[in-house]
Amino acid sequence: MLTPSAAGEPRISVTEAEAEVLAALWRKGPLSFASLIDEVKLAQPWADATIKTLLNRLMHKGAVKSVKEDGRQRYHPLIDRSTYISGEVDALAQRLFKGDRAALAAFLTTED
Repeated sequence: MLTPSAAGEPRISVTEAEAEVLAALWRKGPLSFASLIDEVKLAQPWADATIKTLLNRLMHKGAVKSVKEDGRQRYHPLIDRSTYISGEVDALAQRLFKGDRAALAAFLTTED
């Protein structure tokens, strides 16, 4: 699902589980399927089929692409970590502070 970010560009909605797959790609760069499975399993004890499902969802959403390199499929993230984090902050600010990032920042910097 694409939703607009604060800057107006489309934001790809990514679940927490899908973000684990993206995090593996951000950490290690383009990976083969086997290497991606191994990298995700360092953080989550998921079955291979679960990781494959998450990868397929990310590809369908346009967040990951598959490229044949040296005879092997390698998976590349199409959104960078900074863009993802910015989108998550925008979504949180929208949900809790009517889109006001400054209000979110002020809340985070105040002491209880």
